[in-house]
Amino acid sequence: MATNQFANRTRQTLAWITTCGERVRSWYEDYRFGSIDENAQLGRRGEQAAAQLLRRKGLNVIAESESDRAGEIDLIALRKRPRLIVFVEVKTLSTTRPGHPADRVDENKQARITRAALRYLKRKKLLGITCRFDVVAVWWPRDEPRPTRVEHYESAFNAVGVDSFYG
Repeated sequence: MATNQFANRTRQTLAWITTCGERVRSWYEDYRFGSIDENAQLGRRGEQAAAQLLRRKGLNVIAESESDRAGEIDLIALRKRPRLIVFVEVKTLSTTRPGHPADRVDENKQARITRAALRYLKRKKLLGITCRFDVVAVWWPRDEPRPTRVEHYESAFNAVGVDSFYG
């Protein structure tokens, strides 16, 4: 009898833990993909606009919001001839904020992107392929259905802090 009660209690506890895990996962996805955070939603729309621009320029977008413990890369694109992997940081601003979106990609951000890119290349066994780091700046007023301006800066920065990654 005690064994059955223990088994029932264990099943109930596991069901409760599973439910809690699903709630946390749902909340995290809502937060990350913009249902809760307005800036995340604006950023996601900017990434979609940037991906469209890259496709129009002949690049194949192979990953979006690629992240691991080293950081996040907004977009990863591939050019087939000559073979090139492009790591893209997208900066989206509503027009009410002053400054240029690309100015927000400082050296610390560049170093995080570089580390994440290197980890991605290692994970996918692509270390021998030429890479480039681009920035796409998007101006998207909050009440507009489309961005007012999208600018693509090829080779916006060189790899930063790579030596410290190996050290």
